[in-house]
Amino acid sequence: MGNAYIFSLQPTFTQGLILGQFSILFLLILILKYLFFDTVADRSYRASSYQPKLERDEDEDIALLAERLASGLDKSGKTEAGRSESADWLNGVLRQVVDSYRVKLRDGLSGVAGDEVARKRVEEFANRARPPGFLDPIRVHSVDLGISAPRLSRARQKPSISQTADPAIELDMDYVDTISISLSTSVLFNYPFTSFARLPVSLTISLSIFSATICLTPPQPLSPHPTLTIALPSPETDFTLNLQTKSLMGSRAKLADVPKLHELITNQIRRALVDKGTFKIVLPGLASVDEVKEDIKKERELNGLPVN
Repeated sequence: MGNAYIFSLQPTFTQGLILGQFSILFLLILILKYLFFDTVADRSYRASSYQPKLERDEDEDIALLAERLASGLDKSGKTEAGRSESADWLNGVLRQVVDSYRVKLRDGLSGVAGDEVARKRVEEFANRARPPGFLDPIRVHSVDLGISAPRLSRARQKPSISQTADPAIELDMDYVDTISISLSTSVLFNYPFTSFARLPVSLTISLSIFSATICLTPPQPLSPHPTLTIALPSPETDFTLNLQTKSLMGSRAKLADVPKLHELITNQIRRALVDKGTFKIVLPGLASVDEVKEDIKKERELNGLPVN
């Protein structure tokens, strides 16, 4: 009977195995908690001693942009009548629209003052969208709104499978720019208890190339609330999204440029583009924003999609 006890004054192999496992687990927890994790709640909102930045080769960016624009001109194609097709006028309008939004985000200010206004607005938006139980407040350190605009080419009628389908136009879109954001926050670990530890993360994300086929659906006169619909790629349509990321993870010890983090960010952005890549432009005098939002809500419910 005495030999059946797990613990005794005389050490046994079982006791040594159990104590060894517990000691390794305890040591691992200490290393993670005090070397990589951070226990200070407000540390994520302070300016980090080092912020990862992407060093850009301006000559390379210009050459890449010129190459993409040249390829876009080559893809313009011909109509069935043999006439050359051009979307230069549409690209000019689109450029002015994008520049107008850039100026609006900067409150019409230039230089450092405009950069700070844009940074604060992006930071406010990021903190409204963040999951509070998963991330600490997000601190945006810098924002680059870019200098270019998407370029459209090869406008063509989208083939429809039925006579009653909405007429739509497909266009190829290429976007090469210097748009980027640099931020820092902390990932919250709520196990084994709430706010057990925080993993500080500093991150810089920069767009390199976005290329896709977009679908433009004109308003339907018989619709209760006519809208102009612009849809980004559907799940079955492939598109090109090249991002550059620089990252630092950890408190005292830091892990730089973790490949899995880059893969996670790219996949999440691709999923967001697919899930929320449809934009409806309300036509003045024919519908209101609230009416269109209600139509979108009903449509998502009908298709079994989550309503945001």
